[in-house]
Amino acid sequence: MQQCFLNWVQAVFEISDGQLIAVDGKTLRGSHERGSKRSVIHRVSAWASQNRIVLGQRHVNEKSNEITAIPELLRVLNLAGSVVSIDAMGCQTAIAQQIVEQQGDYVLALKGNQGNLHKDVEQLFNQARQKQFRGVEHDFYETQDQKHGRVELRRYWVMGNTDYLIGAENWAKLTTVGCVESQRQVNGKTTCELRYYLLSLPLDAERFAEAVRGHWRIENQLHWMLDVAFQEDKARSTAGYSSENLAVIRHLAVNLLTQEKSAKGGMRAKRLKAGWDDTYLLKVLAQPSNLSRP
Repeated sequence: MQQCFLNWVQAVFEISDGQLIAVDGKTLRGSHERGSKRSVIHRVSAWASQNRIVLGQRHVNEKSNEITAIPELLRVLNLAGSVVSIDAMGCQTAIAQQIVEQQGDYVLALKGNQGNLHKDVEQLFNQARQKQFRGVEHDFYETQDQKHGRVELRRYWVMGNTDYLIGAENWAKLTTVGCVESQRQVNGKTTCELRYYLLSLPLDAERFAEAVRGHWRIENQLHWMLDVAFQEDKARSTAGYSSENLAVIRHLAVNLLTQEKSAKGGMRAKRLKAGWDDTYLLKVLAQPSNLSRP
């Protein structure tokens, strides 16, 4: 069924040039059975951030198995000309190599699972920040958002000249390293967080910012939508391949309903309307090919 979904996506949806493909895992909380030895089901999905469509998915029985599921998922996708973003779980040399071999670029979140490399990148940015990046090859971009009494300031830096980083030669096409500083002010209290990334992209902080923000959308758009509009976290199907098959059907519905623009309201309202209005349902199902280019 997953292969049929992939064939359908590739035949019907037209992906934008330079598309960001966010790859992220989600735990299906409802798949846990009290008293059962069966593990909670995890799913790894690929989300075209700009076009807002699910490109594919893989199910795994343990969260640690995401490392093996990600290459399997990437292998069936057309990555040529795309930028693939993955969280720290997928920050692996083999995955970076695969993305490059499939003619894509990568933005990989870097955390302590990479040991000395994470420490080196952190130290590199600390030293550069101390001297305000004077004499350092870099680029900078900044955004500020204010919503519901919350102010968020994000600063993005990218630096080149990665050759002297320990182990840099093991990362295919590693061109730049990135740092995001997120400052949030809520009710007079300010918090600050720093995150680091490995990139195969050129020295362009704005493009780096677009990739980071685009990756967050898989949480804010796809995962949130599945839980709110489709109640996925409450789904209890565990027998055989039922969980995988229902996930594919939900993703199919997300893709179709996202592209249908005539009805007012959000995903949940569209889903309900398709359930009681056969005319609208046929309209959703009969959308033309080559959808989704902005």
